[in-house]
Amino acid sequence: MDTTPRTHAESTLIKATRDELYAMLSDVTRTGEWSPVCRECWWDEGDGPRVGAWFTGRNVLPHRTWETRSQVVVAEPGHEFAWVVGNGYVRWSYLFAEGDAPGLTRLTETWEFTTAGLEFFAERFGEDAPAQIEDRTRQALEGIPETLTAIKAAAEA
Repeated sequence: MDTTPRTHAESTLIKATRDELYAMLSDVTRTGEWSPVCRECWWDEGDGPRVGAWFTGRNVLPHRTWETRSQVVVAEPGHEFAWVVGNGYVRWSYLFAEGDAPGLTRLTETWEFTTAGLEFFAERFGEDAPAQIEDRTRQALEGIPETLTAIKAAAEA
């Protein structure tokens, strides 16, 4: 099985500052407001948006519900907020860059299904791993533009 990491990124321009968007998106407790799959997140007791902090996410699809444990790996206000799921199986991030005009930010959401994640799926799902990997990849590729659209609407409201 090919364990080359799968990656994807998409961007949108939002009428908000980088700092405003960073504050909004680094508050993982708000994730359910814009994610089509992750319905809610909560920090471990006493934690918040800092490198090393842990949080739990509850994901919901019509055919299943599951929780994941994630750890913040980058927390640079106004620049990047990123976390890894599980033991580094998937990496998600938001990148914040100046837009084409004052008050505009180019928000980029990135996703990487890592080698560790692909190997984990091969072990866990055996012969069904390729189908499971394709399913997760499709969810990410479809979910990112939906998420960006919802973030834009929430930020500009």
